[in-house]
Amino acid sequence: MTDAQDTAADSSLRITGGTPPDDAGSSVMGAPTPLLEPREGIPPVVADQAALAKVVAAFAAGSGPVAVDAERASGYRYGQRAYLVQLRREGAGTALIDPVACPDLSGLGEALSGVEWVLHAATQDLPCLREIGMVPARLFDTELAGRLAGFPRVGLGAMVENVLGFVLEKGHSAVDWSTRPLPEPWLRYAALDVELLVDLRDALEKELDRQGKLEWALQEFDAIAAAPPAEPRKDPWRRTSGMHKVRRRRQLGVVRELWETRDRIAQRRDVSPGKVLSDAAIVEAALALPANVHALAALNGFGHRMGRRQLEQWQAAVDRAKALPDSALPQPGQPVTGPPPPRAWADKDPAAAARLTAARTGITALAERLAMPQENLVSPDTVRRICWEPPRVIDTGSVETALAGYGARAWQVELVTPVLVSALSAKDA
Repeated sequence: MTDAQDTAADSSLRITGGTPPDDAGSSVMGAPTPLLEPREGIPPVVADQAALAKVVAAFAAGSGPVAVDAERASGYRYGQRAYLVQLRREGAGTALIDPVACPDLSGLGEALSGVEWVLHAATQDLPCLREIGMVPARLFDTELAGRLAGFPRVGLGAMVENVLGFVLEKGHSAVDWSTRPLPEPWLRYAALDVELLVDLRDALEKELDRQGKLEWALQEFDAIAAAPPAEPRKDPWRRTSGMHKVRRRRQLGVVRELWETRDRIAQRRDVSPGKVLSDAAIVEAALALPANVHALAALNGFGHRMGRRQLEQWQAAVDRAKALPDSALPQPGQPVTGPPPPRAWADKDPAAAARLTAARTGITALAERLAMPQENLVSPDTVRRICWEPPRVIDTGSVETALAGYGARAWQVELVTPVLVSALSAKDA
C-alpha cells in the first residue's frame, strides 16, 4: 500500500488518481483534500550522532525509492547551505535531520547510494546536499517530469493537488530555516513535503510512459545525476540589480569594490548580502561617486539608520575604487563567449538571423505538438550557437554531432535534428 493510499485509509481521505492533465491542467475529479498531518506524526529532529545512526540503519533497510528534500535559509543567511534535510522511504518512515548539528551525512548518502532518490526541482537541492555528503547516483525529478508530461503548473503543491488530489500547506516555504529550535508548524510543513513525493513519482512515471516520454525523462534524470558541480560564477558582482544604469568604468569599479566588501562582511557575519547593503544602494553610490561620508549618507540606502562606522567602511570602499589606475578598472560588459544577442543578428549576419527565425519557428511547433516547454526540448543557447555557426556541411550527421557537442541528450538530438536541418538548409537562410 502506498503512502497516499495508506493516508486515505487512515483518515478517510481518498486519493483521486494520476490521470493525464485536462486542458485546465487538473488531473483529479472533485475538490482536493487538505493534507494536514504526516501519517506517523511529526518525527523528532535528528540532531546527534546516535539518532543519525538509527536513521541510517532504518533507511538502509527500507525498500523502494527515497524521497529527499532540503530547506535553505535564502534571504537570511550567507550562501545556500541546507538547514534541514527531509527523507521518507517505505519501511523507514520520515526523518528530519538537522545538518547544522550533523554536518556530515556521507554515511546516509552511502547507505542510499544504490537507491533512486526522488526530488522536486533536483538542481536546486543537489548543491547543498552535496556539501553535506549526499550525492545520488540515480534520481527522479518530479518537477522536470511534470514539465515533460505537459503540466502547466509544476510546483510541488500544484503537482500533488493535480495528480494526487491532496493540498499541501505551503505557508512556510520562505521562512528562516536557520532558526533553532524550529517551530512545530515548520516541521510539519517539512515532513509533509516528502509525504507523498514517491506517490507523485509513481503517478508521473505512468503518465510519462503513457505519453511515450518515459525514456526521455530517464535520460534527463541521468544527465542531472551525472552533472559535475557548477563552476564558480565569473565576476558575480556584475549581476548586481540595476547594473544597466552604470556605464563608466570608474563607476563599475565602485560597484565591484562595494560588492566585494559587502560579500566579505556577509560571509563573516553569515547573513544574506542584501541584509548588509542593498543592490540599489551600491548602484546609487556608484553613480554618485560621493566625495566623503557626508555625501554618502545623503544617498538612498545610506540613511540615518546607518552608523558612522558603517558609513566609513562603505566610503573607504568607494575611495579605493576612485584611486585605482585606469588599467585596473573593469571593462564595461562581460566577455562574450558565444553568439551576440539575437537582436543584433539582423545587422551583423542577416543569414544567421534568418536561420534562427526558422529554427525557432520549427522548434516552437514541435514543442507544442509534444506538449512540453521549448527549453526542455532543446536549450535555447544551443539553438543560437548552431544557427550562428552552423556545421560546414548541413546534414543529419553534422547537426546530430553539433547538438551532442553542446550537451543535448540522445532523445533531444533525435527530435530536434530534422527541425534544425530544415532551418539551416532553408533557401532564405
